[in-house]
Amino acid sequence: MAKRVLIIDDEASIRITLQGILEDEGFQTLACASAEEGIELLEKEIIDIVLLDIWLGDNMDGLTALEIIHERFSLPVIMISGHGNVETAVQATKKGAFDFIEKPLSYEKILVAITNGLRFANLEKENILLRENRHKQTNLTGKSAAIQIVKKQIATVAPTEAWVLIRGEHGTGKELVAQSIHSLSRASNQPMVEINCAAIPEELIESELFGHEKGSFTGAHNSKRGKFDQANGGILFLDEIGDMSMTTQSKILRILQEQKFERVGGNKTIKVNVRVLAATNKNLEEEIEAGNFRADLFWRLNVVPIHVPPLKERMEDIPLLVENLLEQLIHKGLQKKTFGEDAYRALQSHDWPGNVRELRNFIERVVIMTPGEVISGSDTELFLMGGSSKLPTGKTDLPSWFSQDYKTAKKIFEKKYLKERLEQNDGNVSRTAEQVGLERSHLHKKLKSLEIID
Repeated sequence: MAKRVLIIDDEASIRITLQGILEDEGFQTLACASAEEGIELLEKEIIDIVLLDIWLGDNMDGLTALEIIHERFSLPVIMISGHGNVETAVQATKKGAFDFIEKPLSYEKILVAITNGLRFANLEKENILLRENRHKQTNLTGKSAAIQIVKKQIATVAPTEAWVLIRGEHGTGKELVAQSIHSLSRASNQPMVEINCAAIPEELIESELFGHEKGSFTGAHNSKRGKFDQANGGILFLDEIGDMSMTTQSKILRILQEQKFERVGGNKTIKVNVRVLAATNKNLEEEIEAGNFRADLFWRLNVVPIHVPPLKERMEDIPLLVENLLEQLIHKGLQKKTFGEDAYRALQSHDWPGNVRELRNFIERVVIMTPGEVISGSDTELFLMGGSSKLPTGKTDLPSWFSQDYKTAKKIFEKKYLKERLEQNDGNVSRTAEQVGLERSHLHKKLKSLEIID
């Protein structure tokens, strides 16, 4: 996609000449005569680099505009001036200018400066990406047949431009699949823009996705670029897509089809080129039947479906997952510990309704609460039943459920534990499910089966 250059200069002849030269070189250009108009364009358009005259015949000079552009938009700015001197150049550099070129302009120097500025901006993006991902895992852990299928699907689809719908239960690692696709894609040198559709209030999701204009609603004190803007030329990851309202689904379908949209409160059409990855834990076919999800949006997203298996279908991966999680905990500053063979057997006997997320929380809890360097099978079984420390040594310290058989003890503990957690959250099932690492529907059934709720 052609890079877009904004030219801000009050001399019409220079604007016209620069536009002609740059467009001959394959750039797209926008031009204006004032700093105020230039900043307004930056709020509405996708711009890659700015050519900015220092001496502008309006209320705002180039150096003031440079400060605003540097603070708000983080774009490379090349200053141009017919009255340049060393002091002005130093001042512009301190305020964040990438380069300084004097008039009369050498168009060869302009092209070199633009090329270097774009290269610098790209390196900045790559550095940001590296910093964001330095502690992020981008490979799925496991060697089971089920996870090998997913890995092969990722390797096949990642280098293409195909859209992907990632499906699976809560906590299975759908986000990790998206990150793996991104790391193997052509857009791997750009950040993947993520949005959790379930975490944003309905009244704000359009603003988050498409951006908004200043004054378009209460609290919109400035114009804002949306996620589609930010993902232009790269990947947009829509997590929990099944939780979007029907109204938002209709709007996003049109944008996905046409790759163009208007910001909230705006009337200017913005064109983008975005690859979409979407994820959901819901059965979208059932949601379509129930009238909660648009069939045409489903077919638009479901170009390449990838199903992430629940942990219970790949129990042989648990030792590798635990080793990986233990390494992550060391990076978080926790003590290095190991699991014994009997501990792994205990872990593999649990059904893990919260999947890998539940396993991660469990491993961290055991590592923190177990004093020894080697975690045994008895430690693991106790924590699976809800214990918070090693087995008590004195018989008078034994909890009442300890004399019961395993199945009864587990049920007693579950009821007591879930009842207390639910009370802590004022009866909010969704919040409790998130805290204990269970899917909401699974927790709701569990609460009913234990007669905690009707």
